[in-house]
Amino acid sequence: MQRDPRAFMWDVREAALAIQSFVAGMDLTAYAANAMAQAAVERKFEVIGEALNQLSKLDAAAAARIPDLPQIVAFRNQLIHGYATVNVSTVWNIAQNALPSLLDAVQALLDELQ
Repeated sequence: MQRDPRAFMWDVREAALAIQSFVAGMDLTAYAANAMAQAAVERKFEVIGEALNQLSKLDAAAAARIPDLPQIVAFRNQLIHGYATVNVSTVWNIAQNALPSLLDAVQALLDELQ
């Protein structure tokens, strides 16, 4: 049985919200000093990348509406497979600068498909 594409979008939204809560009140220095926060954020980025990868296989039209989807999946692969070392400031910058627009895009799709 195939999973509903909205479930993957929900996974992305929930992981993104979790990341935002994990880093709330932190700056880069505090984040860099907190190994638990780093591990939690990276894990949630892995969830996001995997959910979007699965969404792209199940519903290409919906996936095409997610900005930078290929880069997000590639980032997940870097985190999991270590193709390239991902430094703390890169993860921090993505969480601060790219995550809000991803969250907005996914929420808009979910609202439309509800």
